Amino acid sequence: MPATGQSHIRIARPSRDLASAEDFWVGGLGLSVLFRSESAGQPDKHDLLMVGWPDASWHLELVHDATVEPRPTEEDLLVVYLDEQVPQTLISRLEAHGGKRVQARNPYWDTWGTSIEDPDGYRLVLSTRNWTNS
Repeated sequence: MPATGQSHIRIARPSRDLASAEDFWVGGLGLSVLFRSESAGQPDKHDLLMVGWPDASWHLELVHDATVEPRPTEEDLLVVYLDEQVPQTLISRLEAHGGKRVQARNPYWDTWGTSIEDPDGYRLVLSTRNWTNS
């Protein structure tokens, strides 16, 4: 079957600390834990956390592997289009759960949203725009 607009997307990233990542993405943004696996010290296994909204066609896979260090840049963005102003309560909750508000490298995102760095240094952009006018 070819890839289509209905194909599910998994965004996979390394994480230094899955507990901190879970606190940010679940406690802060409000995603759900979709799957969790612990390696229990088994060789060639990794601790894994998948988070997302259960009805979404994407999810975020966070993997802890002691040999792989996250290397995010200022342009590694996960953008969520809110189609409304970014609630200050959401920004505060993300900060309380390990996020750090940052200035975007591209001023477009400061004009049309708010950038928050997760505990691993990756950036979440909460955009005031909707997908169709972005």
